[in-house]
Amino acid sequence: MKATLDGIIEFEQAKLDLGSWQRDSIERAAAGVDGVVNIDLGKRTREIVQKGVMRAASRSALMAKVDFFRDMADGRYHTMETAEGRRFEDMWIEKVMVSGTEYNGSGASCEVEIRYVQLRDS
Repeated sequence: MKATLDGIIEFEQAKLDLGSWQRDSIERAAAGVDGVVNIDLGKRTREIVQKGVMRAASRSALMAKVDFFRDMADGRYHTMETAEGRRFEDMWIEKVMVSGTEYNGSGASCEVEIRYVQLRDS
C-alpha cells in the first residue's frame, strides 16, 4: 500500500497504528463548598505511528528522501493520506526513525517509522 505525506513523498506503508484520542479536563474547588467542578476540555491529541519502506533508484536518492522526511519534523502541520483514501490532517511529525538500509539491483531501500501527533480530528 502506498502512502503520501503532504502529497509530495510516497512510500510503502506496512503498518499504521492509530492511538486513541486523549481528553483533558480541569478540576476546580471553592472554599467552603463540598466537592469539585470538573470542566471537560474535550479531545486533545492522539499519536499515530506509521511503519513502512522507502525505495529509491540510488543510495543518494534514498538519503535525500529520508532527509526530506527528517526536515519535515519542523513543528508545522502536515497531511498524510493512505492508499485506501484515509486522510489524516493537522499532524506534526514527532520523530523519524530509519533502519535496515538495503542495496539491490533495483536501487536502495530502508525501513522507516514515523511518529505523528494529530492535534485535532478533521
